[in-house]
Formats: sequence, structure tokens, C-alpha cells
Amino acid sequence: MWILTATKCTATTAQARDRFAVGVGCDRGTSAASIALAVGAALAVAGIAADTVSAIASSEHKADEAGLHEFAASQGWPLHFFAASELDGVAVPNPSPAALQHAGSASVAEAAARLVAAGGDLLVGKQKYRGDDGKHVTVAIARITHTDHTTAPDPSSGAV
Repeated sequence: MWILTATKCTATTAQARDRFAVGVGCDRGTSAASIALAVGAALAVAGIAADTVSAIASSEHKADEAGLHEFAASQGWPLHFFAASELDGVAVPNPSPAALQHAGSASVAEAAARLVAAGGDLLVGKQKYRGDDGKHVTVAIARITHTDHTTAPDPSSGAV
């Protein structure tokens, strides 16, 4: 069973040339399948095709999450991780005390999406999902701001 808790969604009609970045927060041990369902649902909420996603990102606290790595690899999306101090430097509409407690930052999904999108606008505020296994996944989507959509963020920013 999936339970969706939607927050403010500011998605606008995407143009064909637009590229997007996905930010993800998840429980320890979340499977690639649970992440895939959550990301797919968030993309559907915004009317964004998976082939327009250029990158996925999370907190450095999730750098060892096998499910996150497996999902990113299955999509062919580069996976980036950001330190809590980097995430905390990003303005987000939906900060979370739970994220602050567990990841050391008041935002993971929204901040990571904006960081990997080079500061782009947040189109989909955090969407919360819970799978049959009870694992939680939080997803946010930002529009990439740079004009060369083939250029990934600087690897020194924590890209893996």
C-alpha cells in the first residue's frame, strides 16, 4: 500500500527542452523498488517524463544506501550526495524537524533537488510515500537552471 502525503506543488507545464533533478530522502534499507515507485509517482504528479531527468541527489548520510544506488543506476542517472551543511544552505518551503534529527539538515529531498539543479526552481515540493514494507521515501523535483543540460554538477560537490 502506498500512502501519499502531498505538499504544495508548484509544477508548471514543462517544455520539451527542460531538464529536471530529483531529490530523495529515504529510510535506512529502502529498496530500489520502493524508491522507483515513489519517484515515478512524483514525476507523474508533475507530468514530467523520466527521460527528462538528468540527475538524482540525496544527503551524504544516504551514500551507503544500496537501494538508492541501484535505482539511480537502473535509470542511468548520476547520483550526487550533499553534506548537511550544503543542504542547510538552501531555502526550501517545507523544512522538516525529522530530517534535521536524522540527516542533520532541515531538508533532504527539496534541498538536494535544488542543489543538483544548480539552484533551480522547486517544481514539486516534497512528496511523502510509504510502501508495503513500511519504508518511507520523500521525493522533490527541481528544474535545472543551466542551459547546457548535458553538464552535470561539479563532481567536487559530492557526486558519486
